[in-house]
Amino acid sequence: MNPSEPARSNFIRDIIIEDLETGKYGGRVRTRFPPEPNGYPHIGHAKSICLNFGLAAEFGGKTNLRFDDTNPEKEEQQYVDAFIRDLRWLGFDWEDRLYYASDYFGQLFEWALALIRKGSAFVCDLSGDEVREYRGTLSAPGRESPYRNRAVEENLDLFGRMRAGEFPDGSRTLRAKIDMASPNLNLRDPILYRILQAEHHRTGSEWPIYPMYDFAHGQSDSIEGITHSICTLEFEDHRPLYDWYIDQLGIHHPQQIEFDRLNITYTLMSKRKLLQLVQKGIVSGWDDARMPTLSGMRRRGYPPEAIRSFCGELGVSKTTGVVELRLLEHHVRQELNKTAPRMMAVLHPLKVVIDNYPEDHVDELDAVNNPEDPSAGTRKVPFSRELYIEQDDFREDPPKQYYRLSPGREVRLRWGYFITCVSVVKNENGEPVELHCTYDPATRGGNAPDGRRVKATIHWVSAAHAVDAEVRIYETLFTTENPNETPEGKDFLDNLNPASLEVLTACKLEPALKSAAPGERYQFERLGYFCVDPDTTPETPVFNRTVALRDTWAKIEKRTA
Repeated sequence: MNPSEPARSNFIRDIIIEDLETGKYGGRVRTRFPPEPNGYPHIGHAKSICLNFGLAAEFGGKTNLRFDDTNPEKEEQQYVDAFIRDLRWLGFDWEDRLYYASDYFGQLFEWALALIRKGSAFVCDLSGDEVREYRGTLSAPGRESPYRNRAVEENLDLFGRMRAGEFPDGSRTLRAKIDMASPNLNLRDPILYRILQAEHHRTGSEWPIYPMYDFAHGQSDSIEGITHSICTLEFEDHRPLYDWYIDQLGIHHPQQIEFDRLNITYTLMSKRKLLQLVQKGIVSGWDDARMPTLSGMRRRGYPPEAIRSFCGELGVSKTTGVVELRLLEHHVRQELNKTAPRMMAVLHPLKVVIDNYPEDHVDELDAVNNPEDPSAGTRKVPFSRELYIEQDDFREDPPKQYYRLSPGREVRLRWGYFITCVSVVKNENGEPVELHCTYDPATRGGNAPDGRRVKATIHWVSAAHAVDAEVRIYETLFTTENPNETPEGKDFLDNLNPASLEVLTACKLEPALKSAAPGERYQFERLGYFCVDPDTTPETPVFNRTVALRDTWAKIEKRTA
């Protein structure tokens, strides 16, 4: 899905179409993406981002980016910067419509005063624990605060003194006066403002009181003229409160619509838990390539086009489900198959000496950069007497269905020649460390003039020209499909995968990769897709495996083990 492409048909899209047909909102469509800046954006956010921007673009509307920055204790400028950077990388543009809930603190304060004057809000002296106790349960109604019937003048005075910073944190709140017997707990006199004398990343110490998210959210939507306020399902029970505030104030009323949030197997979507991984040093940071954050996926090598395509395929419903991680990986492979240049790299090197090849000679072989894209052209790959191949591409005693190199067997070298293994040099442990082979000069390019065929083609790198590199092999960060599902007494950290990262330091790459720049993506033939990591240096290139290719023999071995 491109940023300007229409979203797939879904119930939200149908609502917008009906609203346009009836002239609701004057034929306008204005959506918003409203993140709280208390963590980095992740793949779960991407679904909402693509939905909001995609629907607005389809119907000639606009989408705002607004940070709901009402909790200074957890919010930081680095998170704001991360959202802006990652949304732009994902391919979306909000033009000049970048807003913050903190832009509206003055107006929100005036609206709180209006609710007090109307008799719809009061200052409450109950502590946090007492508020929870008075709230009741799902089966029992709540009790009214003893401060609920304070006079309007007293409430105005106390709220003004709260604003002036006269009272300590947590000593008082401003609460809406709704219905303590409501079956919806969100309507049991919810808190509008709390005292919190904390430094805000934008407003500094100007405000000693802060609006609650539920109060700021709907009114911010109204100020910006939002028509369709698209939220995830956990806000469905909050919608009556969203509507109540707006109706009480008599201001522009957007329509809140909820949809299912994205859940992916082996993946956490909780920013709180992701923050734990960062703070405990389990990952290297928010952009660790094992993280489900957009910055982590970018570092790993996921193309933004693949993420948009993945989000575009997802359904939009009222039922929470779980999407297989392999579906996301499918979209990554599909995109990279079209765009990633092919290169050769050997991750677990085994030396090959071609005994009948001239010692000082170097061939320049022609290699296709991308068979899916003829415009990508070709490159020259050096070929010499000594090569490296993958250790897995040789078996001294090959099992059934293994067709790669073994003593006496002939295989094709990719873009090169047919070679036959004639002898094996082993170390003291009996492990092969060097193969001696012969080659057929007539098979240059990979075909035999006499028409004989081989059953396997393997990749290689010229030893004299190889670039030494570090390669990081990533697996899922968790061993279970649902990392949150744990036995009693355990938590999600007990599901961590100890093999989620393997660092290979003796890898051999073809020389064309020496100057690869951070962020560039390649297919290492027969191995997978890889991306240059920001840690790379001219002396030591560093590559991250984005996603593996399917390995037929590995599947056979696993099945027969």
